[in-house]
Amino acid sequence: MEMKASDLGERGIIDLIWRVLSVHGSADARRGALPHPDDATAVRMNGSLFLLKSDTFVKRTDAPRGMRHQDMGRKTLVMNLSDLAAKGAEPLAFLFSLGVPRGYSAKRIEGLVQGLAEASEEYGVPILGGDVCESRELFIAGFAAGRADRVVRRSGASPGDVVAVTGPFGDTAAGLRILLGRLVAPPKLRRRLLQKVYRPSPRLKLGRKLAEAGCVTSSMDSSDGLAFTLNELARSSGVGMKIGSLPVSPAALEFSQIHSLNPTDLVFFGGEEYEIVYTVARNRWEEALELSGAVGGRLMGIGEVVEGSRVVYLEGEREVPLPPKGWEHLK
Repeated sequence: MEMKASDLGERGIIDLIWRVLSVHGSADARRGALPHPDDATAVRMNGSLFLLKSDTFVKRTDAPRGMRHQDMGRKTLVMNLSDLAAKGAEPLAFLFSLGVPRGYSAKRIEGLVQGLAEASEEYGVPILGGDVCESRELFIAGFAAGRADRVVRRSGASPGDVVAVTGPFGDTAAGLRILLGRLVAPPKLRRRLLQKVYRPSPRLKLGRKLAEAGCVTSSMDSSDGLAFTLNELARSSGVGMKIGSLPVSPAALEFSQIHSLNPTDLVFFGGEEYEIVYTVARNRWEEALELSGAVGGRLMGIGEVVEGSRVVYLEGEREVPLPPKGWEHLK
């Protein structure tokens, strides 16, 4: 029986694409500073590294119930910038292609572009152009370019490194349970959780600062879920990880208590947080904390890199395996 896209999933299709390209020699450019499957692509030009990133927002799969078109536009830019942030790049420019159904409201399109424009101004990234086409459903295919003197790969972690994140987790998973699972929350808590779903933010300043200092050994954007990200960093570096501290937000913890949910599920298996997961050289951990504070960021140590290949969460003395589950298109 012939395999279908749903059998492969998003990541299987990506692997298929690179297998085909490598046969024809088209994958040579990815063997440089950031080879597949890193968050972005990098090429060397005139002594600098130029980073390229493409990510697509599809309304049917990426816009939860109640999301304004203005926030859809903003999120499209954030999706692309977050991957540049994880690599330590300074964004330089953004382009987008817009697919619009024939009967789509002009007012909604205006709101979408307004959101893109506001995010462009907020993060200092000029929008230089793009394309418009007719499509069966609304989508925005974004393309971001940036530069860096030093980039951080997914590989590079060593036993003894500190595992760290740029913020707490769980809010978006809780917010999506409100929107998709129809769970309830007190008004103030509901607003806070949904704000995280509708208006995520990339960690651009912190990402650049830590990459420039050279104190982090590997990094990855967490938008596909914390457990998946930890496993991918471990696999890329040929190491294991022990997570001893649960980076749960106060809001997600409150929500889990209201509904008798396990907060570890919200933290590890949610997705859409757009935080960065780092491994930091142990002898430079204090320096990384100082650099984080200097740019108004936050760095939370949650565990350590160990020998082996297992990623586990320590519940007291018990090691609970963390499978690489998370968000994936076509699954």
